[in-house]
Amino acid sequence: MAKKAFALRLDEKMLSALQRWADDEFRSVNGQIEYLLHDALRKAGRLPVNPSEVADSKADDKAG
Repeated sequence: MAKKAFALRLDEKMLSALQRWADDEFRSVNGQIEYLLHDALRKAGRLPVNPSEVADSKADDKAG
């Protein structure tokens, strides 16, 4: 999976809270943000559960 870098601006209080949370879970701040975003996207149904579902949904899109 290719990753793309981008700038993210956070206020100091949010960054500090994220740093403490990341430390508690033995992650970097970047890793913690990535984990939180992935979890939120999964819970919202915005990410496929597994790769075969991606192929199935693309086939459905072309057929319909």
